[in-house]
Amino acid sequence: MKKLLLSIAFVLMGLCALHAQQINRFNPDTIKSVVIDSNFVNIKSHKLNAQDFIDAVLADTSFYKAFHNMKGYDFIAENRIYTFDKKNKVDGKIYRKLHHGDVNGKHTIETLAKRDSGNVYKKNGKYELYTVEMFDYIFQNAYNSDFTSGEGLPGGGKNESYKDKLKTLIFRPGTKVTGIPFLSSKTEIFSKEMKEFYLYQFARGTYMDSIPVYRFKVIRKPSTSDGDVMINEMTTIFDTRSFQILGRYIDMKFSNMFFDFNVQMNIELNNYKGTLLPAKISYQGNWNVPFHKEERAAFLILHKEYKK
Repeated sequence: MKKLLLSIAFVLMGLCALHAQQINRFNPDTIKSVVIDSNFVNIKSHKLNAQDFIDAVLADTSFYKAFHNMKGYDFIAENRIYTFDKKNKVDGKIYRKLHHGDVNGKHTIETLAKRDSGNVYKKNGKYELYTVEMFDYIFQNAYNSDFTSGEGLPGGGKNESYKDKLKTLIFRPGTKVTGIPFLSSKTEIFSKEMKEFYLYQFARGTYMDSIPVYRFKVIRKPSTSDGDVMINEMTTIFDTRSFQILGRYIDMKFSNMFFDFNVQMNIELNNYKGTLLPAKISYQGNWNVPFHKEERAAFLILHKEYKK
């Protein structure tokens, strides 16, 4: 039972766990990077409807491929990680400024700056928190060959591995993820069974000061009970010109006798000469399962100065 619970917790961490209490460290919402022109858009005037946005979200491969695309570029990554105690006081800090490059076809990482303080590592040298370990796996290895092969999407199939579940949850939100007790069907928010719990909202705006975008927000109805849904909100930012997805914000929360988590994560992409690449990833939260101490952490990851 303990092993099962920890496995479930790892999957949930990959989604980025948030807080049992509100933890206002930084606002990871993609919306904050978008200047909204109008809070109401008659989307039919653009010859679009809700199903067009739903179909685009479910068919999207841009987020997964954006991370895969990184291996073809030199870039600078600035990673800030904070861990917190039960009173939400910082008890660990990690800062890395890294140059990702390529030498004779081999990916290289040069540490330009490194600062650690507080409760970060165990005596054996491993990270104190599994949350940080999962961060390392997902976002430090996304472009490595052991993380993915080819252009295929993660997830799917009865033999899908635990790490594939993690990647599916992060890169294909809204689809069903098998093998997570009590939660598998709740991730499939566009299914016939789950649609009744959600409202759709549309807006137009500008992203990165110049890109015209649609904001498609899926939010739980106020009348919905906590146990009915896992995803409270999923906001997706679309380029109006190409319908490419440029940003995504997810807010998830669930609690029962086996685990307790509340998730917020934001991922933003930027278009570099026609290629989508990650620009910003942010996370904050905590998770709690029996037989394991509660974990609270926040990340802010910035990728910049891409060069082919």
